[in-house]
Amino acid sequence: MLAGDHADLAASAARVAQCDLRWLHLDIMDGHFVPNLSFGPETLAALRRAEKAAPAAPPLFFDTHLMLSEPQRYLGAFAEAGANLISIHIEPDYDHAAALARIRALGCQCGIALNPDTPAEAVRHLLDRVDLVLVMTVQPGFGGQAFRPEMLAKLRTLDQWRRDNGQQWRLEVDGGIDLAHAAECRAAGADTFVAGTAFFKAPDLRTFAQTVAQL
Repeated sequence: MLAGDHADLAASAARVAQCDLRWLHLDIMDGHFVPNLSFGPETLAALRRAEKAAPAAPPLFFDTHLMLSEPQRYLGAFAEAGANLISIHIEPDYDHAAALARIRALGCQCGIALNPDTPAEAVRHLLDRVDLVLVMTVQPGFGGQAFRPEMLAKLRTLDQWRRDNGQQWRLEVDGGIDLAHAAECRAAGADTFVAGTAFFKAPDLRTFAQTVAQL
C-alpha cells in the first residue's frame, strides 16, 4: 500500500482485490524506528469501511507491518482497526515474546520482522510462536529501493530451520521485489512476496499478480 495512491488509498486497495489478490501489506512507520511516516490505525479502519461500502470482493487480509520503536503500545489499536496479521520488529528493545502473545490474544496472526543487517539468529528463539517471518530485503523506510541479493542466504537459512523443525510459518520478503527477484527469493525458500512499486507501476497489474502467484 505504501506505493499506492495516497490521495485515494481505498482505490489502490480495490485494485489489489480486483487482481484476485487476497493480501494487502500495510507499512506502518513512526518516523523514529525508520526515517519516514506512513499510516496509522485510522487508515486501516477507513479501508475496512470502504470495503463494506463497496463489497465487490471478499475482504482483503491486512498484513500489517509495524516499523515502530514501541510496537507493543499500538497492538490493540491496529487489531481493532482491522489487522489480520501484525508483524513486529526484533531490533527495538522490548519484550518480543509478550508482544507476540498479545497479538494472538487480540485474535490476529503474528509475525516477526528483521532488517537486512540483522542476522537470522536474532529471531531463532521465536520461530515456534509466529505465523510469519518477514525478511527485509532493503533498509526499511522508503519504497522504490534496490533489492539486496545478499539477503538470499538469510532466506535459505530460515527456510532450512523451518524444514528442520517441521514448522509452518510463512517466509515473507519485502523490498525491491520485482518478478525476477521474486523468483530468486522463491528458490531460496520465500513463499510470500511484498511488491509495492513493481506492482503499482506494472503495465498490467493482473498479469503481474498471476506471474508471482505461479512461482
